[in-house]
Amino acid sequence: MSKRTARFFVALAVSVFGFASVVGLAIYVVGNGYTGELHGRGTPSSASIDRTQLDERANVRAEAGRALASGGDDEVDELERQILFGDLHVHTTFSSDAYLFSLPIIQGEGVHPPADACDFARFCSGLDFYSINDHAELLSSRQWRETQESIRECNVLSGDSSNPDLVAFLGWEWTDMAPLDPGQHFGHKNVLVLGTEDGEVPVRPIAARSTAMDQLITQMGAIGGSLIGLPDFPELKPYLDFNRYRREAAGLERCAEGIDVRDLPSDCLEVAETPAVLFEKLDQWGFPSLVIPHGTAWGIHAPRNSSLATQLPGELHDPSRQRLFEVYSGHGNSELYRNWRHGVTDDAGSAICPEPSDGFTPCCWRAGELIRDRCSDASSQTCEERVASAKDNFLAAGIDPRRYGVVPGSTPEDWLDCGTMPDGFLDAYIYRPMMSAQYGLAVGAFDEDGEPARFRYGFIGSSDNHKARAGTGYKEFGRKAMADGWGFRNDVLQLVEGEPEQGADPIVFDSVPPGSLLSAERGASFYYTGGLVAVHAEGRAREKIWNSLEQREVYGTSGDRILLWFNLIDGARDAERRHPMGSEVSIDGVPRFEVRAAGALEQLPGCPAGIEDQLTPERLQRLCLGECYNPGDQRKTITRIEVVRIRPQLSPDESIEPLIEDPWRVFACPADPAGCRVEFEDSDFPGADRETVYYVRAIQEPSLAVGGDPLRCERDAAGRCIKTRPCFASGSQFDPSDECLAPIEERAWSSPIFLQPL
Repeated sequence: MSKRTARFFVALAVSVFGFASVVGLAIYVVGNGYTGELHGRGTPSSASIDRTQLDERANVRAEAGRALASGGDDEVDELERQILFGDLHVHTTFSSDAYLFSLPIIQGEGVHPPADACDFARFCSGLDFYSINDHAELLSSRQWRETQESIRECNVLSGDSSNPDLVAFLGWEWTDMAPLDPGQHFGHKNVLVLGTEDGEVPVRPIAARSTAMDQLITQMGAIGGSLIGLPDFPELKPYLDFNRYRREAAGLERCAEGIDVRDLPSDCLEVAETPAVLFEKLDQWGFPSLVIPHGTAWGIHAPRNSSLATQLPGELHDPSRQRLFEVYSGHGNSELYRNWRHGVTDDAGSAICPEPSDGFTPCCWRAGELIRDRCSDASSQTCEERVASAKDNFLAAGIDPRRYGVVPGSTPEDWLDCGTMPDGFLDAYIYRPMMSAQYGLAVGAFDEDGEPARFRYGFIGSSDNHKARAGTGYKEFGRKAMADGWGFRNDVLQLVEGEPEQGADPIVFDSVPPGSLLSAERGASFYYTGGLVAVHAEGRAREKIWNSLEQREVYGTSGDRILLWFNLIDGARDAERRHPMGSEVSIDGVPRFEVRAAGALEQLPGCPAGIEDQLTPERLQRLCLGECYNPGDQRKTITRIEVVRIRPQLSPDESIEPLIEDPWRVFACPADPAGCRVEFEDSDFPGADRETVYYVRAIQEPSLAVGGDPLRCERDAAGRCIKTRPCFASGSQFDPSDECLAPIEERAWSSPIFLQPL
């Protein structure tokens, strides 16, 4: 080799090394967010709320209650209590998933810090109270302090603490899931604390076990962090900031085990791997707190055959804290029990795909039928083997998001309405019936002496919004902003998914490309605007609201501000006393109940007068999308009252399905905007000699709602779904102007009344 040639190769090597070094340094800097910024809590508006509007709303609600009252002296105390509406499940982009979904490649809006929740609740949704509940699993001590400070700021801005315009509560979400083991799946729980000051709240939130989402974010690494922003090069600012956040999250060090919470460092990541440990740690802190299960029936994180029964024995349930249950949120309804399964286990422990029944089609069954449709001879042995393989592969995938990919080239439309409740109301995606509120009220955990442990919880609704929008659902609009549907932009989706080819053979799910997003795209159809929690409270002060929450004198709505009262008024020792929803009462006669309900006020377009002076035009548009809670004078009508009766198990082998009578009674209501009032008795109770639980639903006249018919099925004469048009969130079929509106019957769920025979 000549000297000239040698010098050429040396120069080439130096150039290649230099280029590689520059690229490597760029990847390291960008992927770890060294030029990014950590976003803080934000600054809420210091503008004052128009108190005359608040007083007017209170007067209108009180007048509606008086109009439906019977006029007895025993109603005086009840009518002096106010109905207040709130949202006890709000995420900001301090939550890891919310931050990820805020990025431009997923059609995100950018960050929404805690201050946005305060402004949205005060000026957009006009709430009376709310809480922030960011996921604790990657929440740093810095973010926790920022959240606490933001809650304090919001409360100061809300005025006199004895009569504030808004009460902000502090909390977090304990987010547990066991994807493969239903016996170890404890679900998601919001922890709410009464205090806000130092010395009144834990110095750290308490996390659950690390989830797949947590691991995805913390283990993305410099290369993954660089690639995530590549489609938007050179506009990298959001990704640099996200990668800076990732570096902070990845640096969290887990607290030591077996040490009292007060003796741990303030900046470690505290983990409770079971509810029992969570309750123990809350006991160590000693502060008033509530733990609220939510999203229980949502099959995207609950493994097949998950059951609330596994969370009753021993110290897995704390009845002093688990007094409320989120029956509805923007992630769907978890109320109803149905006796069908997504898969069953035979005596040998093998998973078997059940046949369709009662209008329900398991998705494992649908996987087999999709493969059958591709067989050249559907009756052949080869085809049957392929069908069986497809069912087995789908079951083996559990809740892995690639599970639909076992049928190569399938689309969301191909799966029709499999896995969904055929007769439900805005049901949760891939519904888990044994995680429903009704199942929880019916099941018991029996000790050696046959004494049962039971859930006795009140019902609430909330939003589970991940954009700091507390109280979405006041109007049905803004599907991607007011609900949580997310999805990659079409240009990114094509890069991630590619164009898979169809085939006659099913695929083992481990071989499905990791970018398969069919599950997320189908699931995006099942995001709705949020629900609300309503309290019957003695006043607007924090302690008054907290007392009503603890006493279960609460109800949930699907988003509309329906007014609801449900009382036991007879059969008690003191027959003149009304026992409100949430009560536990022992009686020796025939119980008599009263229900009163008034529909929500019709909404006027735009925002109430003065809001444009309290938020800048830009902030009003970004947060509220130019629309606020703006009630008019006309009320929607309540069409009927449905009563549900549940008789909890007396023995562990007692079948659950016959114990749940839904509906037990139905009362038609007059088409009267003033509302509906009914009374009923249960003559069966004295002879039944067992505890009985009653709750009611107030059903409102039909109105259009976002995601009201998630899959928009076309049905044949027998009611079978034969074609779908899902509410897409991304891809070439996503239409940003499609709000996916369909008629629904908005509703309110009372907390139960629990009756014991004397």
